[in-house]
Amino acid sequence: MAIIPRYLVAFHPKRVSHHFVDVLVIGGGIAGLRATMALDPRLTALVVSKDQLQESNSSYAQGGIAGVLGADDTFENHVEDTLIAGAGLCEPEVVEMVVREAPGHIRQLIEWGTSFDESEGELLLGREGGHSHNRIVHALGDATGQEIMRAMITRARHVLQAQFWQNTFTIDLLTNEGVCCGALVWNERHGKTYVWAKQTILATGGAGQIFRETTNPAVATGDGHAAAYRAGAELADMEFMQFHPTVLYIAGSSRSLITEAMRGEGGRLLDVHGVRFMPEYDPRAELAPRDVVSQAISDRMERTHHPCVYLDMSHLDPEKVRKRFPGIAQRCREFGIDIATDRIPVRPGAHYLVGGVKVDLHGRTSLKGLLAAGEVTSSGLHGANRLASNSLLEGLVFGARAGEAASAAALQMPDSYTAIPLENKPLPPPREHLDLQDIRNSLKSLMWRAAGVQRGGEGLREAARTIEAWERYALSQQFKTADGWELQNMLIVSQVMIAAALRREESRGVHLRSDFPVQDDQHWKVRLSDRRD
Repeated sequence: MAIIPRYLVAFHPKRVSHHFVDVLVIGGGIAGLRATMALDPRLTALVVSKDQLQESNSSYAQGGIAGVLGADDTFENHVEDTLIAGAGLCEPEVVEMVVREAPGHIRQLIEWGTSFDESEGELLLGREGGHSHNRIVHALGDATGQEIMRAMITRARHVLQAQFWQNTFTIDLLTNEGVCCGALVWNERHGKTYVWAKQTILATGGAGQIFRETTNPAVATGDGHAAAYRAGAELADMEFMQFHPTVLYIAGSSRSLITEAMRGEGGRLLDVHGVRFMPEYDPRAELAPRDVVSQAISDRMERTHHPCVYLDMSHLDPEKVRKRFPGIAQRCREFGIDIATDRIPVRPGAHYLVGGVKVDLHGRTSLKGLLAAGEVTSSGLHGANRLASNSLLEGLVFGARAGEAASAAALQMPDSYTAIPLENKPLPPPREHLDLQDIRNSLKSLMWRAAGVQRGGEGLREAARTIEAWERYALSQQFKTADGWELQNMLIVSQVMIAAALRREESRGVHLRSDFPVQDDQHWKVRLSDRRD
């Protein structure tokens, strides 16, 4: 077994600058910003983001936020839909809490300046896969995340006067005697910096980039998952990577998400022969949960020996379709596709990591001093498969709760700051140069083959052996740039995911084992956890 280092780089307290804050928020997406807004104004805070604030999964979210806002809908309906999608592994207490808090958070976003789509003065509520009622609010048609982030960034900067360090890579969480006390960060201007904090909130998003096919932006390399794992925090549900059923498939181009709302508006999935196939797999057809649709598409591609299927909107009002989905219409137009009349080539892609750092109802992790919110976590809300449009909602609810809990803890701590003499000694320089991009591309292809929509024990075991071989020489080095740290993080997250997928010998939710195709409640109706030795 390859040895995972505690820290990725060398550092010495006399050679690295120090910065002190009450609360450090790592991540500038919806969960990180919402946590920042919940902090007590008496506390000092710093938000660190890996890229520009707009470069997060939150900003790229085309779908909306689910909440009980319609007269014909109830909390019980939303709870039931979430539990059904989660395939028996949701934590009911968490689901109940999030669903009941949803409408308040949506109204708060409106107060902060978010412009959701309306019809005749009322919020326009849409429906997506797995939902029994129209309860999804959208903004700008298919750019909900972008609009929410605009409003939240504006409030955080101009109203709360929050301090931001953008383009700053969080290398590792700092710990002393089992307590998180901040993080070691790096940017081009200052190099390495110790950021000492009384409380640290992790909100670094997902890890879709470990797969060849993904909807995630380039920053989603699982850095927070890996850093928390190295620091000793407990991870859970790491076998559950959700694959979005409909990703625009144009050979040679970057993959673009085709929002689930298009199927909610009546879009149909056709195979290469023009056959509408979803009714053969599930009575809910195109509105079945994402795991069902992704697995059906994967099966259809295999049966027809074709690299994709097609989303068809041609039976709907063309002007309404173009107006409802302006962003997707523009993206498809770049490839000569009219979404209102042409069939859109789509296939599944890694979209949302259900698993992550295990948190309680207030965002507290198993590591004292560390809280977490958003996609980096496993809160128990999603179970084995996330219900569409519950992710931005989770970021809001748990972001607020983590911020409140961090505030309460920080205010009880002494008002003085102490720099702990933590040190990590340098390793001898490597004898040979590594082609980081080659290893990264190989890892992404391996994960797509072995741990994609369908997994099998033989492929998973071979992947585990290959990743371990790469780790032996990639984790034994101390890189000086972000591309090296990202590769190390991707290897660690992939290792944990493969191990969890091997352990779960059944099929449940987004985890489809070809050698164990049946859901086994007798043995596997349990959440799996992992922690670094």
